[in-house]
Amino acid sequence: MLTVGEILRSTRKKQNIELSDIEKSIKVRAKFLAAIEENNWNLFSSKIYIMGIIKNYSNYLGLDPKKILAFFRRDYEKKEEVKFKTRISSRYLTPETRRIVITVMSLIILFFIIYFGFQLKQYLSPPNLLILSPQANNFIIEDKVTFVGKTDKDAAVTIFGDRIYQDKYGIFTYDFPLKNGKNELTIEIVGANGKKTVVKKIFIKNNPFK
Repeated sequence: MLTVGEILRSTRKKQNIELSDIEKSIKVRAKFLAAIEENNWNLFSSKIYIMGIIKNYSNYLGLDPKKILAFFRRDYEKKEEVKFKTRISSRYLTPETRRIVITVMSLIILFFIIYFGFQLKQYLSPPNLLILSPQANNFIIEDKVTFVGKTDKDAAVTIFGDRIYQDKYGIFTYDFPLKNGKNELTIEIVGANGKKTVVKKIFIKNNPFK
C-alpha cells in the first residue's frame, strides 16, 4: 500500500523535479520535503504543519491535495505515538522567506513605536493654536475685529477671563473691540492634559480722524 511520501516522491521523480526546485517555489526547506517523502513525522512540531506542507507540495506537482491528505491521515493515524520536536516552525522557512518575515515584523514593531511615540508626544505637548482670521494686523476704520482660531476640540479657551467655546472642529470666534493705537489680545488655551498655551496677538488701529 502506497504511503503519502511514496506518492509524492514517485510523482516528483516522474516529472524530473529536484527538491531544491520545489524548495524555491513553495518556500519550504528541502530537508522537510525529504522528511515528508520518507514519512518521517518526528521532525515536525505538529500535524497542522505537516498538512500545510503536503498541500503545497501536492499543488506544485499537480496532484489533488484532498486525496493526498487522505493518504496522510490514514498513515498518520496508524502511528500509536509520534514525538514532535517543539518550536521549530521557523526552520521550515527558507532564508529568503525568513528575511521577509523578519522585515515585516520589524516594520510592524516600528510602526507601533512611532504611533505610540506620536501619541505620547501629543499627550505631553501643550495645545496648538492656528489663527484663521484676521490675516492683517493693521486697521484704520474698523471698530472691532473678529478673531477666528482653531485648537484641540477638548481644550479650554479663555480670553480676558471669559470661557470661549469651540465647535466640534475646534474652531472658535471672538469679537475683539479696537481702540486707536495698540490693542493686545491674549488667548489662553489649556489642553486636556493640563498643559497651557498663551498666545498674544497685537492689532494696530491708526485712524487719523480720532
